[in-house]
Amino acid sequence: MDILQIMTEEFSVRPEQTKNVVALLDDGKTVPFIARYRKELHGGLDDQTIRRMALRLQALRDLEARKEAVRASIEKKGKLTDEITAALDAAMTMVEVEDIYRPYKEKRRTRGSVARERGLEPLAEILLKQDTATDPLAEAAAYINEELEVPDAETALQGAMDIIAEDISDDAAIRTDMRDLYGRFSTLTAAPAADAPEDSVYKSYFEFSSPVVRLHGHQVLALQRGEKEGVLKVDLTVGEGMAERICTRRYVKNDSPAGQRVSEAACDAAKRLIIPSAIREVRSALFDKACQDAIKVFASNLEQLLMQPPLRDTVTLGLDPGYRTGCKLAVVDGTGKVLDTGVIHATLPHADLQKAGRIVTDMVRRYGVTAVSIGNGTASRESESFIAGLLPSLPHKVSYMVVSEAGASVYSASELAAEEFPEYDVSLRSAVSIARRLQDPLAELVKIDPKAIGVGQYQHDMPKNDLQTALDGVVEKCVNAVGVDVNTASAPLLSHIAGISAAVAKNIVKYREENGAFTTRRQLLKVPKLGPKAFEQCAGFLRIPGGTEPLDNTSVHPESYDAARALLKRFGYTATDAGHLDQLADDVRKVGRSTLAQELSIGTYTLDDMVAELRKPGRDPRDLLPPPLLRSGDVMELKDLVPGMELMGTVRNIVDFGCFVDIGVHEDGLVHISRICDRFIKHPLEAVKVGDVVKVWVVDVDVKRGRISLTMVGDKKPRGKRRS
Repeated sequence: MDILQIMTEEFSVRPEQTKNVVALLDDGKTVPFIARYRKELHGGLDDQTIRRMALRLQALRDLEARKEAVRASIEKKGKLTDEITAALDAAMTMVEVEDIYRPYKEKRRTRGSVARERGLEPLAEILLKQDTATDPLAEAAAYINEELEVPDAETALQGAMDIIAEDISDDAAIRTDMRDLYGRFSTLTAAPAADAPEDSVYKSYFEFSSPVVRLHGHQVLALQRGEKEGVLKVDLTVGEGMAERICTRRYVKNDSPAGQRVSEAACDAAKRLIIPSAIREVRSALFDKACQDAIKVFASNLEQLLMQPPLRDTVTLGLDPGYRTGCKLAVVDGTGKVLDTGVIHATLPHADLQKAGRIVTDMVRRYGVTAVSIGNGTASRESESFIAGLLPSLPHKVSYMVVSEAGASVYSASELAAEEFPEYDVSLRSAVSIARRLQDPLAELVKIDPKAIGVGQYQHDMPKNDLQTALDGVVEKCVNAVGVDVNTASAPLLSHIAGISAAVAKNIVKYREENGAFTTRRQLLKVPKLGPKAFEQCAGFLRIPGGTEPLDNTSVHPESYDAARALLKRFGYTATDAGHLDQLADDVRKVGRSTLAQELSIGTYTLDDMVAELRKPGRDPRDLLPPPLLRSGDVMELKDLVPGMELMGTVRNIVDFGCFVDIGVHEDGLVHISRICDRFIKHPLEAVKVGDVVKVWVVDVDVKRGRISLTMVGDKKPRGKRRS
């Protein structure tokens, strides 16, 4: 198996691109480093493609290793043939390899193996010849043996047929055809289990039927979970006799008495041995695909959430809502430093709105708070109403935003939070986290297990390793795309920089605490366990504002500093001019990219990145996105919504069948995929992303069930009043 050729074809890239990417990965280079600083070698492939290539490379190598193990096992048994070798070489999936290996695996005791122990294999061979003159009962009489528990000819025949059925079930081609049949032409049906409650959340699947080729991923996941919980009974079916014919047409030669016995054995093989296996494998494949699709959506949602624009240089009041124990408050400055904390009772059963108002007003006045970040958990609606009602009386303009507090409790109870805020209890740590989520979502959310952030669907059903790998990759991508200030970044944030482990991240923080702020990137080499290889990987993603080397505050890699200085000198600039070089792109264009790149001994990709970075050093890609949607009151309740009402909202989550939009009430509204835009889309991600600020219209409100139906298509909105 030529792994490089397979990857080249699958990813539609040039052979040298594949070869170089594989060589870089094998050399221990990280995906962010390869994507950013080795573009000349891979031809400008994006990090997502390189990450997929890395995963595919590992999968193909695992497949190759399994092939070799199977080949060695069959050879050890003395049964390896050229045909088997060729079949293994051609196999492209683990399933195909296991089908080839199946006849040679050590099996548990079966009806077929028992029949072989009783000496009935020669009788099976006679039946398989299907000679028209063969009398099966007469032939079977010769195998009657009381000691071997073969008391009569019919028992002997049944044993021989069990052997034939097992041999048919071991036929790799038969199993492939059966999987293909169920994978393309079966129908999946679901019905309620005997004790399923009538008001079950799976009620919509009580009379469900769909061809497998038309199933959506979210349906597969819902059915799988419903079955696992004992609420649904799920089955795959094909047309009557279709599965049996796959076996009979290959093994039955005629309608002779022997042929009829072989036909019975073939049907038995299909019903008893192959169909159940095919159904399991097809359903497993459906589930795996649904999981992979869901993981992609989860990863996309997480990326969009992490890359939400920060609310820079804003003193923020974080409010963690609560009932009995009150609402916890934390004021943080523009850098995320905690200035003050407190507790108010703005909700029942101990509400004291006057005192709560005085406390908040005092904090706003004393620290210059201009934004309030409210967690969306328990008591969020009442807390929002309290803040909105207080805004007009505050000494200066203050806006607020309700943010997702998913994972805040996980973080606040973690060892990391305890290390960061040993002086605060769990609830106050949560308030700090809620404030920081509005200020810089990326820096705060990297402290939380991505699975706890709550931007996917059926995440607890996903393969844990696959989900973790995908989400870790997203976090790594986002952190490195933005870059971090090495003198202010937390250890959790640093640990996601290419080449930096959690231990090294802690060492960086410890080093700067003991020795003061870093003044050059080269100082990183003094950090314990951060050697030359790690430095090569991480240096370009770490920024040092105000250091002795201006280029250290750019994404220009230290290995290219000489070229960068030569470029600047070529046009009469110095490194201190970075950020004020609007003419640099025109200067380069006049000379010619290729000519200049050759002159500087760098590639054109590196030159382009260098020019862009010198013009706008340390540019944060998040700044190109719309700012967070802050509110200034006008709090609404579910009962206030009417069909046709126009609202502005923020996309909070995306699933296969639509997106959920925060419109300022406690419950997020659902925009079904058919109402996202006026063109056909296969998935909501084609039109919206988490964090988008969108205009929506209310379609329907179910107050009893707490559900809101919305549309983003203006000409399809119901008639009603507009919200000013």
